Amino acid sequence: MHVTGTVPPSAPAPQEALKTSDPAEDSSGDTGRHARRFGLPVATALVMGNIIGGGIFLLPASVAPYGTVSLVAFGVLTVGAIALALVFGRLAERDPRTGGPYVYAREAFGDFAGFLAAWAYWITTWVSNAALAVAAVGYLDVLIPVNGHRWSACLAALTLQWLPALANFAGTRYVGAVQLVSTVLKFAPLLLVAVGGLFFFDPHNLGPFHAGGGSAIGAVSASAAILLFSYLGVESAAVSAGEVRNARRNVGRATVIGTTGAALVYLLGTLSVFGTVAHDRLVKSTAPFSDAVNAMFGGSWGGWAVALAALVSMTGCLNGWTLLSAQTPYAAARDGLFPAPFARRRRGVPTVGVAVTVVLASLLTVYNYTSGSAKVFEILVLLTTFTATVPYLLATAAQLFHLVSGRQELVDRARLVRDALVASVAAAFSLWLVAGAGYAAVYQGVLFLFAGVIVYAVLAARRQRTA
Repeated sequence: MHVTGTVPPSAPAPQEALKTSDPAEDSSGDTGRHARRFGLPVATALVMGNIIGGGIFLLPASVAPYGTVSLVAFGVLTVGAIALALVFGRLAERDPRTGGPYVYAREAFGDFAGFLAAWAYWITTWVSNAALAVAAVGYLDVLIPVNGHRWSACLAALTLQWLPALANFAGTRYVGAVQLVSTVLKFAPLLLVAVGGLFFFDPHNLGPFHAGGGSAIGAVSASAAILLFSYLGVESAAVSAGEVRNARRNVGRATVIGTTGAALVYLLGTLSVFGTVAHDRLVKSTAPFSDAVNAMFGGSWGGWAVALAALVSMTGCLNGWTLLSAQTPYAAARDGLFPAPFARRRRGVPTVGVAVTVVLASLLTVYNYTSGSAKVFEILVLLTTFTATVPYLLATAAQLFHLVSGRQELVDRARLVRDALVASVAAAFSLWLVAGAGYAAVYQGVLFLFAGVIVYAVLAARRQRTA
């Protein structure tokens, strides 16, 4: 859909959206052969592909310094992630339009809350893309030595970001195909380590239960803040609801199935890596799954195979995240809450959003490599932890708002108690993650959010002047 410089019309009210049998009809006028709607399998692959991306392949090493107490954090995180998945499923049944948390927050609390959700989620997506590219370079280094020089690693990270962007420019038909293939391929090394690693499990490799200083509860919160990055993506189907066939039914199912499947693979995979790679080596590892396979079978051939599969997985994850990074700004731009060019689509893809996102992610990647930080991945992960909790918390607050308001057309009274309990768990989980992100991440994240307030003020003034 091409949008001129004028303010685009507002999206239909929720009640109007509920009457629409096909909510995607108003989200894209692009029905060519390069644009294609997602069914349940591709929607599930989008969720699982975005959840199981770079996170699982690098995070066992990132949380190893906290000790095996991080496995407790993984368990708690899984409960919270599934609660979020259920909340997004219920919200998508009520309002199955493209935009996810943005749509839910705006419908419940107004334009400013919707803008904050869209702005924070947009920041999360392009910072996540930079973090994923950095993680992928660690596995590329197993195949082609690039980490020895800062600029070669930076160039590799930039290449890994731009290839998925080109696939997105080709249209949603190719995005879905890449996502489905990469999701299938990534399960080979994950299942090899998750299941096969249990047969090579050595308790002596686990290291201490609580390796860091401070309290065990603090260690759980701190490691959970890093691990949240591995669960970013639970909202993928909801954000792209306008591209999903029969969204009211399929978005919720894809979200719950994808999150539950990812959680099972995560828990088994992390446990197996902890039990096959010695703790002192795991702390310094840049490719823990490759190290796990090498420890299981000896030699280096297994590590090479896992590294190749990890690269395919991360490329597929970047492919899906690149699409998501443009979907929320697209929905907000159609309502006049983001600059109008973000509402332009070609072949089913908001191309301006994709282009701006990949440029910002590239600039952030270059900055982090040139700053000389040895913990580029962890810094980016903690920043996305804070920014992701903003739309998550607003979405769960919207669900609680609907439940408490008692509006019969928005609430299923037969499921009232269960929905309220799930939403409360998801809200408490989001607040807990803010606390675990740390002062530095919250400080940087707040600066990003405050910059958004200025953008909102300018856009709101333009809307008022036009009206």
